[in-house]
Amino acid sequence: MPNTVAYFGPAGTFTEAAALTYAPQATLVPYPTIPAVAEAVSKGQAEEGVVPIENSLEGPVIDTVDLLIHTTSLLICHELVLPIEHCLLVRPGTREADIRAIYSHPQALGQCRGYIARRFPNAAVIPAMSTAAAAERLKQEGDGAAAIAPYRAAVLYGVQVLERGIQDNASNATRFVVLAHKDSPPTGRDKTSLCFSFSDDRPGRLYAAIGEFARRGINLLKVESRPTKEAMGRYFFLLDMAGHRQDGLVKEALEALRGHVTVLKVFGSYPRYEEGR
Repeated sequence: MPNTVAYFGPAGTFTEAAALTYAPQATLVPYPTIPAVAEAVSKGQAEEGVVPIENSLEGPVIDTVDLLIHTTSLLICHELVLPIEHCLLVRPGTREADIRAIYSHPQALGQCRGYIARRFPNAAVIPAMSTAAAAERLKQEGDGAAAIAPYRAAVLYGVQVLERGIQDNASNATRFVVLAHKDSPPTGRDKTSLCFSFSDDRPGRLYAAIGEFARRGINLLKVESRPTKEAMGRYFFLLDMAGHRQDGLVKEALEALRGHVTVLKVFGSYPRYEEGR
């Protein structure tokens, strides 16, 4: 296991909880943004970095996805999934009727959108850099402010929990990935993540590309797209598939895929998360 792990902080975020779960003996170092986590690993300030990549309610974490596509050469070496419980935090003594503004990270605000609409339809909803930063901000705000953050943030920043479990769906969970200079060796229960794009658009291109996996019996676990940021209607396609890039059939499919696409970037192969393992 690594000695030093960077994570999207500050302390009290769900990403800190993921980092603690992944490497409980490591020195954990918070960074204010997802790109800063990757930069810390790239520069050797940390051996690995933990960032969120997907939420079961709100979908992909765009900062992480775009980082993998456009910026970093780091690879995914591990994944883990944590259940998410959001709490409504306030300064001690603040009542529900006093709340006029609610701070949190945009993902957390989205995961509690229904709760906010029902309970605080007139409150201003204000994005923060992280859930923990929102909790810390309560120290500077008046009694009309609240934050959505983990229970641990209330303990760390000395604020009051007004209500627990306010997420719109009880099955709310976030998937986190660990970034490193190398991905993981084959384990027999792996996942590979990648992206690709085409130079032009014509009928059947995507069908032919992903057909390379179907013909070899490789299960695609997720398919989504992101704009290339080059022109309207141009996309990167992102795949998660069962298997390791060194497995015979997966390696064969990736080589065949190169013949269909203009850009192919493998984000890494790593042990597939299985609850209870």
